[in-house]
Amino acid sequence: MPRIFMANIALITAGGSGMRMHQDIPKQFLTINDRPVIVYTMEAFQRHPEIDIIAVVCLKGWEQVLQAYADQFNITKLKHVIAGGENNQGSIRNGVYELERHYNRDDIVLIHDGIRPLVSAEIISDCIITAKKYGSAISSVPCYEPVMRTEDGIKTCDFYPREKLRRSHTPHGFTIGKICDMNRLALERGITNATSPNTMFFELGEQVYFSSGSEKNIKLTTVEDIEIFKALLVAKKTEWLK
Repeated sequence: MPRIFMANIALITAGGSGMRMHQDIPKQFLTINDRPVIVYTMEAFQRHPEIDIIAVVCLKGWEQVLQAYADQFNITKLKHVIAGGENNQGSIRNGVYELERHYNRDDIVLIHDGIRPLVSAEIISDCIITAKKYGSAISSVPCYEPVMRTEDGIKTCDFYPREKLRRSHTPHGFTIGKICDMNRLALERGITNATSPNTMFFELGEQVYFSSGSEKNIKLTTVEDIEIFKALLVAKKTEWLK
């Protein structure tokens, strides 16, 4: 019997090795204040009342560690642990193809970086709303700084009007059918190393619609980012940290 409700699924990407962090273990598994980074991220979706399922695309060899953390921290919505791919596009493709086997084409999948642990409930909610309305969504924030272009890395040669620019974050939201179809089309056209789903969509001539984001939804890429994350964790608790 077919389901009568639309599922909302969080697909968390944790397949990277984190070379830029220069640490001994992948950055998504670094422990900050007695919790691994990936646990903070999973907890954000665990707490959200509109998220039904959590799936994680995991770095090979770390699957049992991830499951152990999920058990320890009561991440009961985690239902799928999927092997990562050769790059970010490959990991996401592995993830959405696996979800396609279990869920309906009209179900919503929110693809989120495992190393963005401070994603808020408001960001998740607006991504779901936008994806349901348009079939796609990308969390984004306005660009407030001047953005300069350079040819040699030494001097400027042009600038971009900042009012026409937005910085993309995750989550990215799509219907499962749409993101799977676009991944197949990308492979047919030889697009195999897109940095994110939204750039892949652009290369394929497809539009992606903006949903709301936040500057607090930081991506932990460098050691400096870890220090910022620690500072945000110990800052006075406000509504966004509930």
